[in-house]
Amino acid sequence: MLTVGWRELVDLPDLNLQGIPAKIDTGARTSSLHANVIDEFQRDGESFVRFAVDWNGVRHQCEAIHVDVRGITSSNGDTQRRYVIKTPLKIGDTQVRAEISLADRSDMKFPMLIGRSSLRRRFLVDSGHSWLQSPDAKKNKGKQP
Repeated sequence: MLTVGWRELVDLPDLNLQGIPAKIDTGARTSSLHANVIDEFQRDGESFVRFAVDWNGVRHQCEAIHVDVRGITSSNGDTQRRYVIKTPLKIGDTQVRAEISLADRSDMKFPMLIGRSSLRRRFLVDSGHSWLQSPDAKKNKGKQP
């Protein structure tokens, strides 16, 4: 198993997003990405969702297969209905297919949260360390959240 710290830089290759600071949160079931949902549409008989991710001062327009709309309980105890997508997630050299809810995380320190479903049977979390799989973040200490 690959060991990760309590925060890591992650990539979402199919969404063309790299180096996203993410908090590793074993208390959360589903991973979450800060995004603004624009619309839902059909392509070749499959449901897709189009959304915007504001990252590094740039607005990225993304599309992904829309898996579900679920009631997800946030850290403050409120349940919100969120779109859930399934897309590859890369931490270090390991890539997994992850379910990610799209949420307004503008009040959060990290634009992404990695939940235990994405970590299960693949990653071990060392909560005493940061950036174990993110060598660039270690070199630029203090420049990431």
